[in-house]
Amino acid sequence: MIQAVMVISTQAKPRLLKFYNFQPPEKHQDLVRSVFQLLSARPDSVSNFVKVDSIFGPGTKMVYKHLATLYFVFVFDSSENELAMLDLIQVFVETLDKCFKNVCELDIVFNFNKLHTILDEMILGGQVIETSSEQIMKSVEEIERLEKQSSTTSFIPKSITERFTR
Repeated sequence: MIQAVMVISTQAKPRLLKFYNFQPPEKHQDLVRSVFQLLSARPDSVSNFVKVDSIFGPGTKMVYKHLATLYFVFVFDSSENELAMLDLIQVFVETLDKCFKNVCELDIVFNFNKLHTILDEMILGGQVIETSSEQIMKSVEEIERLEKQSSTTSFIPKSITERFTR
């Protein structure tokens, strides 16, 4: 099971935090700090797979990808495959690239809701539900279409509008 997904800037600012098992909000900052310290101390030449028992508890692993100014981090237990998680990060980044045409940190900051929508289309309750970037994009586009449609639809009853148009 996936326990957490994090996107952290190289300046140690959390850009996305999603926990699939309960973590008290007070602990979030400590977890981000610990993960960032671990990641920033690792040279680029080492593996992207890390055991994080001391941070998240026994049997916990972490896989990450460092792209530009961001760390994409997935934390999971022993029931998940490390390579599958690395591939899932790749699908996540590819989908973000399709959404934002070369995603950057500012896209993530200013389109926070879309970022969560994409992640929610991929992972539900810590379980992977979709790994196709194309399917995820179709779902995100459909959600955006429905949001636009609902925002343009009038919620004023027809009887009231008829009185003003007479």
